[in-house]
Amino acid sequence: MQLSTPFQLENFIDGEFHHPANGQHIDNINPATAEVYGQIPNSSDIDIQMAVDAAKRAFSSWSKTSTETRFKLLNKIADLIDENLNELALAESNDNGKPIWLSKEVDIPRASSNFRFFATACMHFASESHHNESSINYTLRQPIGIVGCISPWNLPLYLFTWKIAPALAAGNCVIAKPSEVTPVTGYLLAKIAKEAGLPNGVLNIVHGDGPSCGEAIVKHPDIKAISFTGSTKAGERIASIAAPMFKKLSLELGGKNPNIIFADCDWDKMLSTTMRSSFANQGQICLCGSRILIEASIYEKFKTAFVERTKKLTVGDPLLDNTKQGAVASKVHFDKIMKCIETAKKEGGIILCGGNAVQVSGRCENGYFIEPTIIENLGSHCKTNTEEIFGPVVTLQPFYAVEEALELANATTYGLACTIWTQDISKANHIASKIESGIVWINCWLQRDLRTPFGGIKNSGVGREGGWEAMRFFTEAKNVCTMF
Repeated sequence: MQLSTPFQLENFIDGEFHHPANGQHIDNINPATAEVYGQIPNSSDIDIQMAVDAAKRAFSSWSKTSTETRFKLLNKIADLIDENLNELALAESNDNGKPIWLSKEVDIPRASSNFRFFATACMHFASESHHNESSINYTLRQPIGIVGCISPWNLPLYLFTWKIAPALAAGNCVIAKPSEVTPVTGYLLAKIAKEAGLPNGVLNIVHGDGPSCGEAIVKHPDIKAISFTGSTKAGERIASIAAPMFKKLSLELGGKNPNIIFADCDWDKMLSTTMRSSFANQGQICLCGSRILIEASIYEKFKTAFVERTKKLTVGDPLLDNTKQGAVASKVHFDKIMKCIETAKKEGGIILCGGNAVQVSGRCENGYFIEPTIIENLGSHCKTNTEEIFGPVVTLQPFYAVEEALELANATTYGLACTIWTQDISKANHIASKIESGIVWINCWLQRDLRTPFGGIKNSGVGREGGWEAMRFFTEAKNVCTMF
C-alpha cells in the first residue's frame, strides 16, 4: 500500500474517514520549520458518540473472534507498519521534530513490535484455576468492552500502539486519540488498520485537543477503561473525572529520573549511555535521566568529559543524517523549557554548556531548537531538580556515600525510572531495592523486554503496562466456583 497524508486529516470511525461534526480544525505545525503544514479535526462529544456507537456494534462479534484471527490481523498491521517504515518515519519527524534516523531506528520499529508482541500474547494469555477437596475455582478473563486510549506527543506511534495493540488483542473495541501536537502517524495507522482488514468499528481514531476531545472520551459512560500517557497534571484531571465513574485507569505520567554514577563504573559504557539517556529525543522521553548524581571522587572527571561530548552534539534539521538533536515538539514546549533554564539561573545554577535557543539556517531558520544544556550548583529541593522539564536539560549533583545517593535520588514526588552505574552488583541491588521507582536499570538504559511491567510510583502514575499486566488491565477477571 502507499501511504499519503492530506492537508486536512479526518477521524476514522466505523471503518470510514469523517470530518469533525462541528467543522472545527486545529493547525498542525512542523516544529522544525514553524510552518503550518496541515490541519486536524478538533473533535467533540458528537464525534465520540459516533465512535462509541460504532464500537458497540462491533464489540459483540469482535469479542468472540478467535485468538488466531486476532493474531493474524494484528500481525498484518505489524507487517504493514514495517513495509511503510520510511513514510511513517518521515511523518513522525515532521510532526515531532526528532531526527529522522531516530524515527527509523526506534519509533516505527517499536510500533510494529508492539503489534507483533501482543498478537502473540493473545494466543498465550491464560487464567488460573484453584482446586481443593470439594470444589474447583477457575478465572475467566473477559474483555472490558469499549476502552479509551490517549497517547502523548513525544513518542507518537510507539506509545499509541503500546496501548491499542493489547486492548485489541484482549478483545476490546477502542476509541483512541493521538496527541493533537503529533497526529499524522495516528491517522496513517487508521489507513493501515483498514488495509489489514480490521473489522469496522473495532478501532476508531479521533483527533482533537484535551478539553474538547480527550475529556469527551474520559467522560463517556460507555467507555469503561482509560489508558493514558502524558503529564501528571493531565493525569490528575483524568483521574478526577474517571474515578467517580469507577472506570479502570492506567496512568503513565511524568518523571524526574536519577542517573546514579559510582566511581567503579564501566567508564566508557557509562559515558556513552549517559549521553543518550540525557538527550535522546531532545530529552523528551519520560525515562530520560535528567538528574545525574555522580560519586564525588569522579565528579570533575565526569563533568569535563560529559560537557566536552555534549558540546559536539549537532543541533539542526531533523531530516539530515548528521543531526543528533532536532527541534522540540512545539512553540509552547520551547517556551516552557527556556523558562525552566531561566529559573535554574535564578536558583543559582551554573550553566556548564548550552542554555540557549539555536538559530538553524535554511528551511529550519524559524524552528524550535534548544542547545543541550548541563547545569550544576543546585540543591536537591529546588524547582529545577524536582519539577519535570522534559527537554534537553540535565543537572549534575555530587554525592559521597550510597545513602546520600539514595536520599538525593528519592528527593522528588516522581518515581518512574532510575539508572545505576557500578560494577558492585551487591551495591546495585541494594540501591534498586531502596529506590522509589517503578523501573531500575543497572549498567544500561532503555533496555525494554515487552514482557515486563512498565510504569511508575508516586506522581509518576497508576498501574502498569506491558506483557500480562496490559492484558490483565484490558480484561475483567471473573471467578467461577464449581462444587464437586
